[in-house]
Amino acid sequence: MKAVVAVVLVIAVVLLIAGAVVTTRRRKLAELERLRNEARDTREVAAKQHQEADRRLAEAEELAARAKREALAAEEQRREASAARSSARDLESEADRVDPDVDVEAGVQEVNGRR
Repeated sequence: MKAVVAVVLVIAVVLLIAGAVVTTRRRKLAELERLRNEARDTREVAAKQHQEADRRLAEAEELAARAKREALAAEEQRREASAARSSARDLESEADRVDPDVDVEAGVQEVNGRR
């Protein structure tokens, strides 16, 4: 009878150990799966952030290019305005040179024979 009880106890202990091993393995597998899911979710968030960063960078580059084009256009307009101003001065000088009522050397304009 003692032998039967001992065998039953040994079998019970073996079953408890086997159950503990199976439970531990299941927990480890569940933890591994949870970690895999967390890594996948984190990668998805990272990919979305990467796309958003790329979109923002493209917008910034587009704005910078537009600003550069506008700066170049403004500089061209300044040059054109300066050239137009210079041309206007040249025309005024030519008009003064041709006008018989203007003494270019004295810088005085005569009106009806008066200075």
